[in-house]
Amino acid sequence: MSILVTSVILTGLLIPGAAAQPGGDESAPGPEAVAPAVVELAEIPVEPPAQPSLPTARELFGADCDTAIEGSQVTAHCHNAYPETDLVRLHVECDRWWDVDGDGAAVAVGPAGRAELAGRCWKEVRSAWVSHQRP
Repeated sequence: MSILVTSVILTGLLIPGAAAQPGGDESAPGPEAVAPAVVELAEIPVEPPAQPSLPTARELFGADCDTAIEGSQVTAHCHNAYPETDLVRLHVECDRWWDVDGDGAAVAVGPAGRAELAGRCWKEVRSAWVSHQRP
């Protein structure tokens, strides 16, 4: 019984394909026989759609600073590659609880300017970083 059902299903799938094939001397249609695409001119917009305005990019700011820790000494070398002055300040966090952390004075680094900042702890340094501020 299942063989009969399977053959009926396969025959039903093959017949539409056989009917669609050209018979005899007819050749299959090639690309030249395909109808050209029709474009309605009324559907083409007169001008491109309006684009939302892009938000103004914030001007780049901030000197590039490299910080080096050697024992209890911290040194930061900063270079400002931007046209606006940057106030840089070195912060040093000491490892020992009794050692006083240090926040250096702000140093103005002008356009294309360089600055060297230094700080220290009595013993080991836990971390050091440079903060930036607009004048």
